Amino acid sequence: MKIRFAIFIISVFLFGCNSVSNLKTEQKIEGLYPSLKGTFGGKSVAESPDPLVAYRWANPQADDELESYTLMPVSMSSDALSGSRTSKKMFPVRIEQECDLMFDFGQVNAGWLEFDSDDLNGEIEMSISEFKEPAVFNVGAQHPRKTAKPVRHGNTYRLELNRELYEGVRFGWIHIKQVHHPFTISSVRLVCQIKPTNYEGSFSCSDPVLTRIWYTGAYDVKLNLLKDYFGAILMERSDRHSWTGDAHTSQAASMVAFGNYDFVKKNLFYTSTQFNGIASYSLYWVLSLIDYYNYTGDRETLETLTDNACQKLDIAYEHYEKNPNLVFYGWDERLGAGFENPNCLESRNAYKMVSIRAWNEFSKVMEASGRVDLAKKYRSYVKEKSQKIRQNPEWEASMGVFAASDAVNAGFMTVEEKEAIWERAFADRLQRLSYSPFNQYFIIQAMASMNKYDEALTTIDDCWGGQIRYGGTTFFEVYRPSWNSVISENGAPVNNQCGYTSLTHPWSAGITKWLSEEILGVKPLTPGFATFSVKPRLSRDLTSVSGSVPTLSGQIFASFDLLKGHGEVIVPSGTSASIGVPKAGRVIKKAALNGKVSPADREDEEYIYYDLLPAGKYKIKVWYSGELPLTAKENFHYTYNEIPEQDSVTQGNWNKKYGTEGYILCNYDGNEKNRIRLPEFVEDVEFKKNGNIRIAENTSDTRALMSGLPDNSQRNIGSIFTLDPHACNQTMTVDIKCKEQKNSRIALYFVDWERDGRRSAIEVFDLNDMKLLMPVQIVDNYGEGKYIVFNIDRSVRLRINQVRGVNASLSAIFFD
Repeated sequence: MKIRFAIFIISVFLFGCNSVSNLKTEQKIEGLYPSLKGTFGGKSVAESPDPLVAYRWANPQADDELESYTLMPVSMSSDALSGSRTSKKMFPVRIEQECDLMFDFGQVNAGWLEFDSDDLNGEIEMSISEFKEPAVFNVGAQHPRKTAKPVRHGNTYRLELNRELYEGVRFGWIHIKQVHHPFTISSVRLVCQIKPTNYEGSFSCSDPVLTRIWYTGAYDVKLNLLKDYFGAILMERSDRHSWTGDAHTSQAASMVAFGNYDFVKKNLFYTSTQFNGIASYSLYWVLSLIDYYNYTGDRETLETLTDNACQKLDIAYEHYEKNPNLVFYGWDERLGAGFENPNCLESRNAYKMVSIRAWNEFSKVMEASGRVDLAKKYRSYVKEKSQKIRQNPEWEASMGVFAASDAVNAGFMTVEEKEAIWERAFADRLQRLSYSPFNQYFIIQAMASMNKYDEALTTIDDCWGGQIRYGGTTFFEVYRPSWNSVISENGAPVNNQCGYTSLTHPWSAGITKWLSEEILGVKPLTPGFATFSVKPRLSRDLTSVSGSVPTLSGQIFASFDLLKGHGEVIVPSGTSASIGVPKAGRVIKKAALNGKVSPADREDEEYIYYDLLPAGKYKIKVWYSGELPLTAKENFHYTYNEIPEQDSVTQGNWNKKYGTEGYILCNYDGNEKNRIRLPEFVEDVEFKKNGNIRIAENTSDTRALMSGLPDNSQRNIGSIFTLDPHACNQTMTVDIKCKEQKNSRIALYFVDWERDGRRSAIEVFDLNDMKLLMPVQIVDNYGEGKYIVFNIDRSVRLRINQVRGVNASLSAIFFD
């Protein structure tokens, strides 16, 4: 294979903004969207993945059309190259033989892939993906396989995969299948779409990962802003529309990052009449309306949508004692694994608690807006249900971390109840992690309410920081920290009960609002920030923070540095502020406002306060005594910590090494008949969401399994397999119910019979409480057969997920 490179210096636009040397703003895309109409007049932010973070539009509006810009790749690699080429030495590329070219555009973008060639003479395909392998999605997508022959437009060749053209693209490929005569590729680019949106908010702190998290959440949302509504996913897999529940966290992040309140308002109306059958999503819509009113004070919109909100809240009241079909509550195993078991006890409890939260918060908004009648009505709902709950003195005992979080956020719990529920539901660092960052948002909200900020920051790093270390430039639909240990950076993620995993999912961006409210510490006290609080949350591990929050009265700016004892707050015209100066475990000897030593208006264990400060700029100087206390570190512990053994040698000759106490040979006898000898301690084994096939009978292939009969003369091989490519069927489960707790060894036998490049993942859960027991294990290169061997000591659920290949396939389970 040969590729000859001729040096060609690409003209680039340098605007003094981070990571934009590969960006062009002035090329009109004929027949699609106009080019960008602003300038790079904003502030550069090194921690932002957004190539347009410093770009400013004169006056962006909710009804603006989408605009477009082009990105050149930052690097190119090929199976015919040693190393890679950077942007300035990339083109033109002379193609002489078959090869694959991979281009990295530096971050995920909302766009489509094109290249130019004046003399193309051969057969080619193109691919795109959010990760380092061409993407594949489910049946129902307009083009499930994100690989196709390009459409020619003059000398431009464009990959067109859906009617709207755009997908989530970080990586692109040109696959040279045949070369009839050498030809030249003169340019490769992404054409990207964007809704005109300025960064009016900001965030920076002494921990660059937290700063990166804030901007990554903002970018995640910005990429998904469409002309008329908030989108929910970049990759086209048939669910690319505005989901009322997903929009709750997206809108929350959008308000603090962009201050695009007119567009949030538009999306509230757009989604107000939507109902997708998911009961909790209606309540998240109400919580979004509450957020919007608290941030804007827009009474007219509140009054217009009040009846709609009341209908949703009253349906929740009717539901409360009836346990309705929830349809969905979250992807986590403890929440029923999405659509598999959404009416499990944890989801039912969580829905009741989020109902109480919505009633409680709506009653306060109604009080503030003068609707005393409705305030009284929904307060009575809260009182009625919370009193009934407490008739059982151990009411919270049945709640896991999700229901417990919604209970804390509901606002009716006592300090003593919170302390008890913390120890039982939150204290374990691993078990307070949600598979979905969407649900994780509500968990960290509860942790803040319980004043567990150090632990919340640990969880934030485990969840959102882990995604960035994975290589993420946007946040994912689902994520486990153990992926980072078994999947290469920017590698193909684990597909699962959510289907083919999206790596750009704005429902995961709630963390951006949380950081502005809880670490920068800016929150409205009355609607529209007429009065607001500034309480920066700092410690020995997080010593400084600064940022701004956009309001309709102007930007609120706040900063504080613990080590220097300096702070600053800008209070916009027409508002007043309560400023909390953090003690952070030390003693404040004195403090000065604008150069004048000033006694505090009040204080508590953590802050001194200056209240009702009118519009203006305030410089704060603090003199401390004492040392910043150490922050306690938490262990990250799995119940099963040992790394499973992987055996690629034994193949089908299992009888002398595995299965001494029992076995299940999947579909060994055909017609969905497993050959089974269960050990005495196993009561039952149940397979769910799988297909069955006998692959080969009476074969001499040593990958096939011996029979288990005395002569072991027969070799068959069957399997259970995931039902790809149907949506949400990239996974299957095996529930092993034990009669007693007993230490035993399990060996799972995988065979990629066709040697088709299957790659799979294994998760192990406690069957009783669905808590994760061990890190995710990847099974790859199992064309010759591979055993994954580990110990269990209780009833477990095995979840086997497809990663790559036509499906995931399991052929046997052995007990020892």
